[in-house]
Amino acid sequence: MKIKKIEKLLVIVNSGMDKPYNQYASYAIAFAAKKIHNIPEVMIFYGPQGVEMAKKGNLAKLTFSEDLKKLIAEQFEGLSPDDLPDNLEQMARQLKDAMGVVIGSCATIHVASGFASSIDDTSNIEDFITPVKIPDAAEGALSADKILYF
Repeated sequence: MKIKKIEKLLVIVNSGMDKPYNQYASYAIAFAAKKIHNIPEVMIFYGPQGVEMAKKGNLAKLTFSEDLKKLIAEQFEGLSPDDLPDNLEQMARQLKDAMGVVIGSCATIHVASGFASSIDDTSNIEDFITPVKIPDAAEGALSADKILYF
């Protein structure tokens, strides 16, 4: 069986701090998609139940111990534990800046949950996370070759 080449990968994270392994897994998948599989367009999107991860400081709370860094690095050729950041905020910044991973979050739920005053209000979200409006979220989901859900 031949697998279709993936050009656009959407990783939807619809869980929050209560499921930290979903957070780690979403970034590991995005990293592998770019580094190993050379997928041109990769987006991590925080859905309605995951938007709390977009709040300033939450990703930084999820840290990488030295043992976890070693465990992760062992699985990737040419990667050492020293190459890995100390927390998921730093990982997100590296993925965005060095690998072009887009990170977005549901802007409508930012407002509905009370940590944004308008859809364009970014004062309480990480500066590397793009608030995504409903039409753009729908387009992203409908145009993706593959959607993974955490």
